[in-house]
Amino acid sequence: MKIPVLHISQFLKNKPLDSLYINSFAQHIQINKHLISKPHSHNFYLCVIFTKGSGTHEIDFDTYSIESGKVFFLKPGQTHFWKFESQPEGYIFFHSQEFYELKFLDHSLNSFPFYYSNQNPPLLQLSQKKLNHLSTVFQELFTEYRKENLLREAKIISLIHYLYIEFTRAYTADIIIEKLSSNSYINILEHLEKLINTHFYTEKLPKFYADKLNITTKHLNRVVRKTINKTTSTLISERIMLEAKRLIVHSNDNLANIADTLEFSDYAYFSKFFKSNAGMTPMEFRKMYFH
Repeated sequence: MKIPVLHISQFLKNKPLDSLYINSFAQHIQINKHLISKPHSHNFYLCVIFTKGSGTHEIDFDTYSIESGKVFFLKPGQTHFWKFESQPEGYIFFHSQEFYELKFLDHSLNSFPFYYSNQNPPLLQLSQKKLNHLSTVFQELFTEYRKENLLREAKIISLIHYLYIEFTRAYTADIIIEKLSSNSYINILEHLEKLINTHFYTEKLPKFYADKLNITTKHLNRVVRKTINKTTSTLISERIMLEAKRLIVHSNDNLANIADTLEFSDYAYFSKFFKSNAGMTPMEFRKMYFH
């Protein structure tokens, strides 16, 4: 079984604007429960703000609590699903990369910290004051989406842009700006993550990625240490582990086939690699997850 990848078109039955979807969260889960009841990924960028409700949100095998004031951000390809203990309320919007970036040619979605790196947490907790203000902006966004007013698309884009700026300020409130890594380091890390996503099945050593980036392995390690305090090898291992967990849980493949898919020389080596990173064997992980 493959993890279903939901496309934005599946949610746009009467699409008022291409590549954009906005709804109240309660209504969203009601009308789309057939799509979102199981773990799935998306081909779009997604943002949810909760004003009420409790439960858990699992994103790529990390579990986060749902409560009032929580905002979640998801990038294309991330696997997630919701479990609610009480009725959730709030707002959701999602859009394609092109929908946003064609309007802001000098400003990519990767420049927002919650979309920039897999190393950055995909959530934010707002203060009550900030929640009150931003949920009003979400309400305005939702109202605008449902009407056919003059310059509607321009206003929607402006409101989304405003929300992203406010979220970024809240997200980075505890970070001293001077301490943020230089732009060149951030660019290298961004390219490295893209390269790892593309090549991790076959390329498991830092030298390959350093060569692709036209820098030395030593400099690449320096960049990764400075930006996220990890090594390049750790970053590669984490991506392999994420894929291994996805395959173990979401596919019906036997574990030897999964080792083969991930291009390990044999199952024993894969099992040893998995255990050294997860503290348990692939079989133990599968049993634990379905316990």
